[in-house]
Amino acid sequence: MFLITIVTGGHESVLQVNMAQGLIEVERKFTPGPDTEERLQKLGATLEHRVTFRDTYYDTSELSLMLSDHWLRQREGSGWEFKCPGVTGVSGPHNEYVEVTSESAIVTQLFELLGSGEQETAGVAAVLGRLKLQEVASFITTRSSWKLALSGAHEEESLLTVDLDSTDFGYAVGEVEAVVHEKAEVPAALEKIISVSSMLGVPAQEKAPAKLLVYLQRFRPQDYQRLLEADSSGEATGDSVP
Repeated sequence: MFLITIVTGGHESVLQVNMAQGLIEVERKFTPGPDTEERLQKLGATLEHRVTFRDTYYDTSELSLMLSDHWLRQREGSGWEFKCPGVTGVSGPHNEYVEVTSESAIVTQLFELLGSGEQETAGVAAVLGRLKLQEVASFITTRSSWKLALSGAHEEESLLTVDLDSTDFGYAVGEVEAVVHEKAEVPAALEKIISVSSMLGVPAQEKAPAKLLVYLQRFRPQDYQRLLEADSSGEATGDSVP
């Protein structure tokens, strides 16, 4: 899966290109307000489910992964995910990422990045110690997922997902997502996302930081500062970390 951050007309959105299923997911993060769920209900959105899960991120003590724009996460109930820079051929001002979920592929890339001798044939958890990877962040998220069908469009094309996340350290973030099949459909999807964001009261220029970055800012400020310095120098980015 590829993740691409696109800035258009002052609005920052993210593309997730799922190559296996031939789908392109276009999404935008925002800061939910106290009346966001009420606004969703007035728009005709339906609550699909509420789930709670824990995300744990791993890195070396020197932040070797994050400083090179690589992000290793274990999500409760979903397994391991490794986000790293990639190329999708989509032009424009954006950051491109590949999301790897196969444990064997993750282990291969970790050994290539961290250079710890001959690779082991093992799962991610089994190689953490050898690669000197340790927990750098762990938090619980409660997510409410809403479905919103826009009127005046085909049912499949008009269906949007709105996720509202709240963490156990007091940070909340929302996300509006549309799914399309072709890159040519992305501009229309972005328009829908921007329109719905506006109806939810989201300021046009708002940029909501990722949960991980807020966690590091609050609980590991030195690590957060190192990432900021690397980002300002063009060495790393983290705005679209899940």
